[in-house]
Amino acid sequence: MQIKENLIKYTLSLYFCPMNLKHIFFDLDQTLWDFDLNSELAFKQCFEKQNIQLNFRAFIKTYEPINESYWKLYADGKVTKDQLKYARLRDTFTLLQYEITDEAIDVLAESYLEILPHFNHLHHGTIEILDYLFPNYKMHIITNGFNEVSFRKIELSGISKYFDKIITSENAGAKKPNPQVFHYALQQANASTHDSIMIGDNFEADVQGALAIGMKAIHYNYMNKPVDEEVETVKHLLELKSYFQF
Repeated sequence: MQIKENLIKYTLSLYFCPMNLKHIFFDLDQTLWDFDLNSELAFKQCFEKQNIQLNFRAFIKTYEPINESYWKLYADGKVTKDQLKYARLRDTFTLLQYEITDEAIDVLAESYLEILPHFNHLHHGTIEILDYLFPNYKMHIITNGFNEVSFRKIELSGISKYFDKIITSENAGAKKPNPQVFHYALQQANASTHDSIMIGDNFEADVQGALAIGMKAIHYNYMNKPVDEEVETVKHLLELKSYFQF
């Protein structure tokens, strides 16, 4: 078993040879930055501030899948940024049969985005893996997150020093998995598909999006979700060391 594992690691180290790769592109939310935890903490503070009397655990449990579905619609260009911010909350409160005005929802939506970056928990192993990779690669971020929030997340969480380029979908004029955002990122980083790799938790947006234009990709599948295709996968960020050996 150990011989087999060593052989796999050796094969991977050849495929992701440092001589071939120069640029590593990371997703931000739920890859490096712990969106679920930080989001929950931000909402808890917002609820207290606005005196929203609702079972908080029920809210989070209902909100999370709704939010995910709206982000998918946003990535597909089917809802606008403003529609996403409002509708994900409106639908959650409606399902929970909680009466709240549109004005109160708008206040909550803006307050949440203002507070969110001040909670800056990272996924376990983030700093260690960035320290490990930083001396040998140019590292960048590609995120579908909003400009006004994403840059503050990166700065306030203390990881901005590791990254050369921060690519947002708003600046790119397209959202992952659209090829446009990946081509824009490569151009901004002065990189090519042959010397670059994408690492992210969203299989469709990060992995399939990158593979579609000829980039290498690693799926950070920390939730062990089933996927239709066989791709390079890690369940913990520190497992990336097996792919990038110096």
